[in-house]
Amino acid sequence: MMKLIKLFLLILLFPLSAISQTTLHDYLPGDVTYNPAIPTPAEVIGHEVGEWHITHDKLVQYMYAVAEASDRVTIHEYARTYEGRPLLLLAITTPENHVNLDRIMENHHALTDPAGSGNLDLETMPVIVNLGNSVHGNEPSGSNSSLLSAYYFSAAEGSKIDEILNNAIVLIDPSLNPDGLNRFATWVNMHKSATTVTDPASREFSEVWPNGRTNHYWFDLNRDWMPVVHPESRGRINMFHKWRPNVLTDHHEMGTNATYFFQPGIPDRTHPLTPQINQDLTAAIAEFHADALDDVQALYYTKESFDDFYYGKGSTYPDVFGTIGILFEQASSRGHAQESVHGVVEFPFTIRNQFLTSLSTVDASVALRTELHEYRRSFYRDMQNEASNVQTRAIVVGDYNDAGRNFHLADLLSHHNVEMYELARDLEVDGKEFKQGGAIVIPTEQTEYKFIEAMFETRIEFPDSLFYDISTWTLPYAFNMPYTELTSGQFNQNLLGDLIVDPQLPAGELVGGQSSYAYMFEWDEYYAPRTLYRLQNLGVRTKVASRPTAVMTADGTKEFGFGSILVSLGIQDVDEDRIYETLQRAAEEDGVHIYSISRGLAAAGVDLGSPSMNNLEKPSVAILAGPGVSNLEVGEIWHQMDQRYRIPLTIIDKHRLGNADLSRYNRIIMTQGNYNDLSDGAVSDLKRWVRQGGVLIVQRSAVNWAINQDMISLNQKERAETHQAQHLPYADMQATRGAQVIGGSIFNGRIDITHPLGYGYKRSDIHIFRNSTNFLEKPENPYANPLYITDDPLASGYISNENLEMVADTPSAFVSGYGSGRIISFIDNPNFRAFWYGKNKLFANALFFGDTISGASTN
Repeated sequence: MMKLIKLFLLILLFPLSAISQTTLHDYLPGDVTYNPAIPTPAEVIGHEVGEWHITHDKLVQYMYAVAEASDRVTIHEYARTYEGRPLLLLAITTPENHVNLDRIMENHHALTDPAGSGNLDLETMPVIVNLGNSVHGNEPSGSNSSLLSAYYFSAAEGSKIDEILNNAIVLIDPSLNPDGLNRFATWVNMHKSATTVTDPASREFSEVWPNGRTNHYWFDLNRDWMPVVHPESRGRINMFHKWRPNVLTDHHEMGTNATYFFQPGIPDRTHPLTPQINQDLTAAIAEFHADALDDVQALYYTKESFDDFYYGKGSTYPDVFGTIGILFEQASSRGHAQESVHGVVEFPFTIRNQFLTSLSTVDASVALRTELHEYRRSFYRDMQNEASNVQTRAIVVGDYNDAGRNFHLADLLSHHNVEMYELARDLEVDGKEFKQGGAIVIPTEQTEYKFIEAMFETRIEFPDSLFYDISTWTLPYAFNMPYTELTSGQFNQNLLGDLIVDPQLPAGELVGGQSSYAYMFEWDEYYAPRTLYRLQNLGVRTKVASRPTAVMTADGTKEFGFGSILVSLGIQDVDEDRIYETLQRAAEEDGVHIYSISRGLAAAGVDLGSPSMNNLEKPSVAILAGPGVSNLEVGEIWHQMDQRYRIPLTIIDKHRLGNADLSRYNRIIMTQGNYNDLSDGAVSDLKRWVRQGGVLIVQRSAVNWAINQDMISLNQKERAETHQAQHLPYADMQATRGAQVIGGSIFNGRIDITHPLGYGYKRSDIHIFRNSTNFLEKPENPYANPLYITDDPLASGYISNENLEMVADTPSAFVSGYGSGRIISFIDNPNFRAFWYGKNKLFANALFFGDTISGASTN
């Protein structure tokens, strides 16, 4: 008992604390008083802000406590993460404004309608400011500062706060990435010492792979504002369009040795569709940030390092909707306190700066609210004028053969308030055919014309050659869909079918009812892989057509192309009723059209018992992960298989490869990463596994690793000799070298639709996304290269002249033989950010059909 008492006294005397304990008083402005009825953060979470890293459960607990205590605050849960954590949005304003919120919002949204916006009294309209925090979970100062923002705007009293809240609605999103935030908080809190350790070599500052930056599936949510793949982003974008804030902030962190950044960013790297007044207002708001940081002697900078180009990230997405998006980057402590070139960076210091710029953003927005409202009004007025005068009156896009991709495109656009319709009748334009029910019509004369323009444009000329992110994202290219732009002479209202409001994946159909002989379905539907795996997981024997066939169905003679799936009932051990029930469910849920077949004799092409009907094995898949491997690419594959195909994936840390029983798997995947630290034994085991019939799928730099291991025989493409200048300005070095980077561009490609990797594609034209300079020579075997970039390569995006010459006529995917196994190489990522839907089938084909590829066709 005495020992326990002594231990308790030691804890009281020596609590875990930062170098210097920061209290709430140290953070808060002293020019207002605070309502004692509003709980302080410490009263709810049990520690001072910045003493520990806030865990998401405590963050949520405090936000609800404030909302319950204050009549200024309402709280709304707008989404749940994959791990079940809530995403919240607090709305803070005066009780009177809350009572009149419907009218305030009606007037606010009316700013986007030029027909009535001129009648609005901007002087009386509150400004709406959205404070967004820590979309990267291991950049936590934003989320921790939200505790202070919530307390300040709910508890502060006096004429100053009355003026602010009378004229503003402050939205606080405490955590844009709850799963990542909690992962990081757990890591740094579990490494906190009683005596603070500031040594940068400390384990506290070196998270284990995959780290807390990303969400559950290891996606960077700050690149998902446009694609809206994940529940966090889908809910967030819904809230954005509900509130349509005038200003939206995006609080991040950067390297420990940096200072503090706020926008405007690099002027030449602002997207050309963003109006200059947007940057002017951003600069005007920046004056308020500078004043706030000057008062505390903080270092900061603007107009360097970061750009405003890709509309899929948090600080740029708002720019295409008449909102001012602002990026903040705070030098990170990456823990509780860490040494830097500017001294020790303490966690409370980072929180303070984010809090100060949150306050300065609100102050600036109130001071400039009429200008911000006028900007919103003029943005949509100018956009209407532009839309009414452009030559393109509508865009038609869609693939009749794939309702799944059509659905996903419509779903994406619907989240961004795009007005679109089903195509009412068949249409042919410039040799492109679009069928009723299989295409979308998007009139350009609509409210969100600017967003549509940004999503469908192709751009190959740029004022700058450096990009913080990708340089292009043309949606029909990403979805590999035919599209056309209709002029006034080609467009008329009778092309518009039903308005698409809430897109749903259309159900398929099991044509002909229960069969006593066989079933077949084509491979062109997006979710056909899910249907196939359902059957295989049930134990159903399946075959794939390597030659076309035409057989009788209830709908008459039906042609089935390359890659069609056959389920022959006479060879099954599974009960026929179970197969039928599974196919019924698959047709309903996967959108696949399945046909009952009553006879094996073909009307044309191969018969159903032909040796051209290749037997399939159920994929049993593992992927290598761990330090040095791209968690983003591993996460993309995990998400694709888990969420879309419902195929289990074993994720193996690469240092444990030598201990794994590889006989459990018939597919192993290696993504972008460094594999030179694999043990000799592990490499030998992997080679033996492939030689014995395994299918190894390698992508991006893993292709080069396999080449270096003599598993693939292919050479790098050699550059033409160029004259290198002997003297260049030192100041130009970064720009000169950066110009040779391919940050993300789209290239014209060709795919062999008769090859197993090309099954399910109806057209040989395809668009390929590339963000590397890995240029290889074509394989010697002409059948080994089913996907390549053409000799007229650039479709959209930036590439230097030197690299444009190098990328022409190079492979994007090829197949090598290694013993009895196959190595499928993707030089370019087929699952990029889970929105490059047009190439996902390539990956699925590698999984399901890799072992069916003839050895005579390999390199």
